[in-house]
Amino acid sequence: MAEFLEVAVRFPTVLFTSALVVVVGFWLLVLIGAVESDSFDADVDADTLHLGGVPVSVSASLLIVLAWFANYSGSVFLTRSDLPEAAIHLLGAVLLFGSLFFAWRVTRVLVRPLAKLFPDEPGPSRQDFVGLTCTIRTGRVDAGFGQAEVAARDGSTAVVQVRQTGTDVLALGSTGLLYAYDDAGEFFWVAPYDAALDPRG
Repeated sequence: MAEFLEVAVRFPTVLFTSALVVVVGFWLLVLIGAVESDSFDADVDADTLHLGGVPVSVSASLLIVLAWFANYSGSVFLTRSDLPEAAIHLLGAVLLFGSLFFAWRVTRVLVRPLAKLFPDEPGPSRQDFVGLTCTIRTGRVDAGFGQAEVAARDGSTAVVQVRQTGTDVLALGSTGLLYAYDDAGEFFWVAPYDAALDPRG
């Protein structure tokens, strides 16, 4: 135990020990709900270090833990060696950068499978369909009945419930415009769509 503490608070391990204390403190705050695990994502871009795909707090924590472990292991070896003091200090500086490089390489490997647990974008929302055109799939659409097929911007399609407030003819195969979504009724308000009137055309 005495050797552990001695190595942990000696240069260069003390630099990573300090960072490790911050990491442990941060995750304790996350555990009690005082902060969010993605608190720093808006301020730091981990993609510049090729560590993107997971919250910055996750990749930084992995990097610090691995760097501390590698540096501590190397420092124990140096402490137990019979090398001159000057050589130990020189190798300690080399170990500092070597530990960071080792941790960076291993963290890059580890964040790839972890990235699947942290999707970059939120899942599709029904609000994403508002403003899109659809194809009516029922014989009529009125205030209480109707279905339509809509293609999302990513190319996927979905059959949704649609309603209209007027008496416009929306028959099977006609094109409509989804202009609003009713959360309570879980349906879209639809209106006839004429491509000739589309200002984007």
